[in-house]
Amino acid sequence: MKEEIGDLLLHMVFYAKIADEKGAWNITDALHEVCDKLVARHPHIYGDVEVADEEEVKKNWEQLKMKEGKKSVLGGVPKSLPAMVKAYRMQDKTKQVGFEWENSAQVWEKVEEEINEFKAVMDEATGTTEQREEEFGDILFSLINYARFEGIDPETALERVNQKFKKRFEYIEAHAPKPLVDMSLSEMDSLWNEAKEK
Repeated sequence: MKEEIGDLLLHMVFYAKIADEKGAWNITDALHEVCDKLVARHPHIYGDVEVADEEEVKKNWEQLKMKEGKKSVLGGVPKSLPAMVKAYRMQDKTKQVGFEWENSAQVWEKVEEEINEFKAVMDEATGTTEQREEEFGDILFSLINYARFEGIDPETALERVNQKFKKRFEYIEAHAPKPLVDMSLSEMDSLWNEAKEK
């Protein structure tokens, strides 16, 4: 870690030196700016604002960022994030400005609504691939929102299922009496159930 942090610092000092040579700013200016930003965004520590909990701190943080001239609450969510992580982050950020359900029952109703819309598109012979993807995406987005609402990390939950699936399928491979391509689904399913019991 020491070496990697040194590498990062080298870049920071390098960029600051370039800016200094151009007369734009220097490393001291950058450090003062980040300190000022932290003080401004933490009035519950450096000012007289009282907060009840971490959620209120997050709300204040988002509101202060908007006052600083940010154009969107979602502006700080990197476009390069994986879709599931990005959905979670966007939902968490919009929550900070009050765009949030009141209870989990409402969130689950939305999940069911999206499932029904997906079923309707799938039942229609006229549904395009794009429409089907969009409706399926709505289900995933709603499920991620429900998980977030219930304090479940959807990325962790999915990875646990991936590992469980891998372990069970590898059990099938290890205990198959013949090549998998020669086995019926019911034969493989029987081994799957054995793996499940173990």
